[in-house]
Amino acid sequence: MAKSSNPKNRKTVGRYVAPEARGRITAKQPVSHDHSPAWYGPAILQLLFFGIIVITLNYLQVLPHSASSWYLGLGLVTIFGAFYMATRYK
Repeated sequence: MAKSSNPKNRKTVGRYVAPEARGRITAKQPVSHDHSPAWYGPAILQLLFFGIIVITLNYLQVLPHSASSWYLGLGLVTIFGAFYMATRYK
């Protein structure tokens, strides 16, 4: 049997299948989607500084209830939150 020269069959004849036929090509997103909002960077810095200040004040025993592991946890959670946000920064 001879191969058809029909352009419609070209995409499916043989082993190669065009990416358009498989649906593998996605449209590019606009450039505006590639940037983080303006508040994102300052929020990262504020979380970092807040976490450092809470941990420092905890060890200096300035905060109420003396040195507490809850203050240490709060400081570490805010610092980890800032690092998580920094990995998503564009």
